[in-house]
Amino acid sequence: MTTDRSRPDLDDTTVEGLGKLSEALETVDQARGFLYAFHQLTGKADRQLQEAVELLRKAGHGALADDLDRDLVGRNVIADRWTFQIVEDFDDNYWSAFRSFDRRARDELSGATGTCSRRG
Repeated sequence: MTTDRSRPDLDDTTVEGLGKLSEALETVDQARGFLYAFHQLTGKADRQLQEAVELLRKAGHGALADDLDRDLVGRNVIADRWTFQIVEDFDDNYWSAFRSFDRRARDELSGATGTCSRRG
């Protein structure tokens, strides 16, 4: 099957608008990647913190280790939220809606998914 890569029969402003919408979605995709990286990095930092606590405790700094363990290990980086919840909310409430509107605009205005955007 051959994919038609020719420009749809649309006015320049519509093509430009669809292109900008697609560009905006690409930026949201990039932000989503940073959000996932944030989630992964804070989890990694917490594991490293746990190792630091154990080493400090082993070195005889029990009071400091206990305080770190009690007040910082496993702490939510945003009040009352785990980072995975932030990622899930972003996906469910923003990213998926953005993708739906991008697809809708391409379908309604160009008549064929994928003709005005990198997405297929």
